[in-house]
Amino acid sequence: MKVEVYVVSHKKYKIPKKDGIYIPIQVGNGEGIPNFLRDNSGENTSFKNNSYCELTAQYWAWKNRDANVKGLVHYRRLLVEKNVFLNKFNYNLVLGKNDIVNILKKYDVIVPQKRNYFVENLRNHYNHSHKKIGLITTELVLKEDYPEYFRIFEEHLKSTKSHMFNMIIAKADIFDEYSNWLFEVLRKVENKIDISNFSESEQRIFGYLSELLLDVWIKKNGLTFYEFPVGFVEGESKLIKGFKMLKRKYLKSE
Repeated sequence: MKVEVYVVSHKKYKIPKKDGIYIPIQVGNGEGIPNFLRDNSGENTSFKNNSYCELTAQYWAWKNRDANVKGLVHYRRLLVEKNVFLNKFNYNLVLGKNDIVNILKKYDVIVPQKRNYFVENLRNHYNHSHKKIGLITTELVLKEDYPEYFRIFEEHLKSTKSHMFNMIIAKADIFDEYSNWLFEVLRKVENKIDISNFSESEQRIFGYLSELLLDVWIKKNGLTFYEFPVGFVEGESKLIKGFKMLKRKYLKSE
């Protein structure tokens, strides 16, 4: 079984070598990185990387790669067998080919452990972190064109938990079906929003929105999932993360 897990990066970085399944993909139009694939070849949306983030790599893998299993992770965030708090990230803990193949014999998709925001639901968290127009427009598109997904989306926004980071590993047919639906929805949202005056951070809108759509697609299609911890290569301070979340919650005025 051919397994490919695409590691999205915009710069040269250490890539896991485990079982030869990790494939580095450079996103955007910068100077080429040796031994990295590029998301600006073949059928692609590389020119949208500023607003679609890692999703331009997902689109490229959907359209251009032939593998039995496809996955998407990040150069600084990888799925690991177990969460071990070390001063230095242990690349030996990333998922191997046998881990992935055996899990996908029993489950439809592999995803990161759900992120829990505790003090606010997903709707409020999004609105405190980003421009509200993104969520409003996504709801409009789903309500008009995907009513069954809309009902699930509305329920999902009431939760405090979600599979974030746009990370997924699945058999190719599921990965491709999800990509087809996701980019169809995001294209319709994109056609309704002018982001030309958004800040550089807020122009990443479609990457942000897609984090809320994965669970909706999984639930609507009755798929089973298996969670693995997210390993942060450069570490993550949950204290700082929590402080920033509270600051956005209570100080964001928009």
